[in-house]
Amino acid sequence: MTEGAARRRPAPAPPLLGIGQVLAKLQPEFPELTPSKLRFLEEQGLVTPSRTAAGYRKFSPADVERLQVILAMQRDHYLPLKVIRAHLEAVDAGDAPALPGAVSAATVRATAHRFSREELLREAGAGAGLLDEAIAASVIRPAEVYGTDALEALRALAALGAVGIEPRHLRGLRAAAEREAALIDQAIAPERRSDPAGRARSAERARELAEHLAVVHASVLRRALEGGSR
Repeated sequence: MTEGAARRRPAPAPPLLGIGQVLAKLQPEFPELTPSKLRFLEEQGLVTPSRTAAGYRKFSPADVERLQVILAMQRDHYLPLKVIRAHLEAVDAGDAPALPGAVSAATVRATAHRFSREELLREAGAGAGLLDEAIAASVIRPAEVYGTDALEALRALAALGAVGIEPRHLRGLRAAAEREAALIDQAIAPERRSDPAGRARSAERARELAEHLAVVHASVLRRALEGGSR
């Protein structure tokens, strides 16, 4: 074969991965990922792996990257799948929409790694004292590494601190969140009992209900502010 012919030979296609290989690749970052969760995401139309003649799922590198984005959106932003699906469909159509909170898929992909304490403080532009106060007030959970949820919370706390609202003023948020979580857990308990193996489905239902509660919370807060401004 001539040198020119060798240059013209197409590069071999990247290998496709089975479920076990995908789990081995993604579980270090997403330890709760399971075969049933992968199948659930496919069932929901979030990812469409190819199939062998025998019916086995095979995931391409693009499928794996898409899964990383989906899982990071769920983990770091607690977004329900219907929001993620709509966002990815818009991206697939060539648009560049922002997710709630002006978070883009590109941002999620870029920040899918976890932040050390020093990286978190640098990215948030906050001091160590603010983070310590947030942890003491149970607004941010202490950890060896932090996700973008902690980053967004710390940035918000820095903005609130500029007008005198400190983490210690927000201690009630944790108690309120725990009450709302208990309400959600009680609401989905019958579904969980009827489908004990459907952990991914129950978790997704919890995210949807959390989104509805967030809408109600925002509405109540706006009404309270409007009432106070009269």
